[in-house]
Amino acid sequence: MIARVTAILGVLAAIGLPPAALAQDTAPAAGLLLELNAVQPSETGCRVTFLATNGLGKPLDKAAFEVALFNAAGGIERLVTLDFKALPAGKTKVLQFDLGKIPCDGLSRVLINDVAACTGTDVAAGECLATLSTDNKTAIQFGL
Repeated sequence: MIARVTAILGVLAAIGLPPAALAQDTAPAAGLLLELNAVQPSETGCRVTFLATNGLGKPLDKAAFEVALFNAAGGIERLVTLDFKALPAGKTKVLQFDLGKIPCDGLSRVLINDVAACTGTDVAAGECLATLSTDNKTAIQFGL
């Protein structure tokens, strides 16, 4: 094992990369990251699972997002506000929401339309929206 690490460090040095190039950055990205991680049928419609990562460097007492849900034909089905509650600084949180009367196969797109609430100590107005980014692990379109 030690020989293998030494060999890798030697290769990195030979191509001009510092040993730190081996380290993975596990700190959250600056700002807020919302990931649509999964969708699955529920008793009432479609259950969506999000990962929310607070990389603002300060805790949020409340975070809520206005979301537009698009049907299979691409029309807006409805607007909903999803309450992500408190988001501790540097933490990733899993949240699930049941979208009543919307089957998962009838959902083509989820759009973050606006930030409905973003409060915390030293959180500037508009900071959450300005730093918001999205990721997607589903076949449904998701983004800003």
